[in-house]
Amino acid sequence: MTLARHRLFLPALALALIGAATALSLSLRGASLPPALPAPNAAQRPVTRTDRLIWDYQEIVRREPQNVDAHAVLGAAYLQKARETADPAYYAKAGQVLDAALRLDGRHVDALVARGALALARHNFGEALALGEQARAISPDTARVYGVIADAQIELGMYEAAVETIQTMVDLRPDLGSYSRVAYARELYGDLGGAIEAMEQAVSAGGPAPENTEWTRVQLGNLHFARGDLAAAEAQYRRSLAMLPDYVYAQAGLARVRAAQGRTGEALALYRRAIERAPLPEFVIALGETLEAAGRRDEAAAQYELVRAMQRLFKAGGVDTDLELAQFEADHGADPQAALTMARAAYARRPGVKAADTLAWALHRAGAHAEARRYAEEALRLGTQDALMLYHAGMIARAQGDAAAARAYLGRALALNPHFSPLYAPAAREALAGLDKVTR
Repeated sequence: MTLARHRLFLPALALALIGAATALSLSLRGASLPPALPAPNAAQRPVTRTDRLIWDYQEIVRREPQNVDAHAVLGAAYLQKARETADPAYYAKAGQVLDAALRLDGRHVDALVARGALALARHNFGEALALGEQARAISPDTARVYGVIADAQIELGMYEAAVETIQTMVDLRPDLGSYSRVAYARELYGDLGGAIEAMEQAVSAGGPAPENTEWTRVQLGNLHFARGDLAAAEAQYRRSLAMLPDYVYAQAGLARVRAAQGRTGEALALYRRAIERAPLPEFVIALGETLEAAGRRDEAAAQYELVRAMQRLFKAGGVDTDLELAQFEADHGADPQAALTMARAAYARRPGVKAADTLAWALHRAGAHAEARRYAEEALRLGTQDALMLYHAGMIARAQGDAAAARAYLGRALALNPHFSPLYAPAAREALAGLDKVTR
C-alpha cells in the first residue's frame, strides 16, 4: 500500500497512544507468559492480560536482572497499563525499567523503541525522535522503529519527513501500526475518505492485544464522527463495546454521539462511566462542555477544576501538558494572558498545526486578532478538514470584521460536521446567522 494513492496524509488521533501500541507490539509479538512461574495469591491476582504480563515479567526481571529482553517487555507492558488506566504513575515505572534495560545494552532495539514510545506519551518529542533515530541506525529494517520517528516528526511539524517515514514503515510491514499512521497522515492533509480506508485496514490487521485493535476501531469511529456521520460512528463504538464491554474510549465516543443527538442524559451517564474507569482530562472536558451546553454551569465549572488537578498530576508524572492546558484555558479559563503564555511556549517546542491552532485561539481570546489570523491560517495550511479548527478561523475572521472569510470558514465547519461540539457548533450557527443578517 502506498501513501501516494491518496496523496499520503493525516488525522488528529493521539500519537502517544499509537506509540504505546508500537511499544506493546514490539514486545508481545514474541512474548509468552511463562507457565512455570507461581500464580499470585487471590489478593494480588491480575484481572487483565496486561496485569498478568506485568506480574510475570516482574518476576523474570527479579530472578534474571541481566535479562534485557524481559526488561523491554516489562517496560512495554507498563506503557500498555498506562493506556488502560490513565494512571501516569506507570510512566515512571516504565522509565525505570527501560532505563535499566538500556544500561545493560544501549543498542537493544526493543528497549529503545519502548523508551521512545514513553517519550511520546510524555510529549517529549525531541527525545522520542532522537531515540527513534538511534534505533534506526542499529536496525533500519525494523518497521516499528519508524513509528516512533514518524510520531515525533508529526508533533514537531516535520510533515514531509513524516510522510516519507510512514511510507517506509508501511513498505516494511503493513500492519495496525503502519496503517493507523497512514490514516493519521491522510486526515491531517484533508483526505478523510482515505483516512477511513486506511483505518479500516488497521482494524482488520489487528493488534498484539485486543485493546490495541479496539482503540483503533474507536479512531475509525472518530473519523466517521469528524465527517458528521453519527450512524457510522455509533456502529464502530458499539462494535468496540461488544468486543470489550466498558471500554472507556468507545464509551466516550458513544457519549459524544448521544450529545450530538440531543440525548444529554445518556451522554452524561456514558462520560461518567468512562471517567470512573479512566479519569482522562479529555473525558472530563467533554463532560464539562456537555453540562455547560445544557445550562448546568456550576456542575461544568466543577469538572473544569478537576481537569486542572488532573493536568497537575500528569505534569508531576513527567508529561508535558502545556499545549493541551493552553487550549483548555483558552476555552474555559479566566486569564487569557496566562493561556497565551502557555500557548506561545508550547508552539515554540511543538510548531505543528495543532499548536498553531491553539496559539491562534489563545491570541484571539486575548484580543490579538490580527496575529491570531496569521496562526489560524498556518494551522490550516495542510488542508486539514477539522470543524473545530475551521470554527476557530471563522470566529477570528469575524472579530477582524472580515465577514466574507468568517462566513466561509464557519459554513465549512458546519457543512463538515454540524455536531462538532456541544458548545461551539451552536455558537458557529449563531455567528453565521448574525453574519447573514448583516448582509441582507
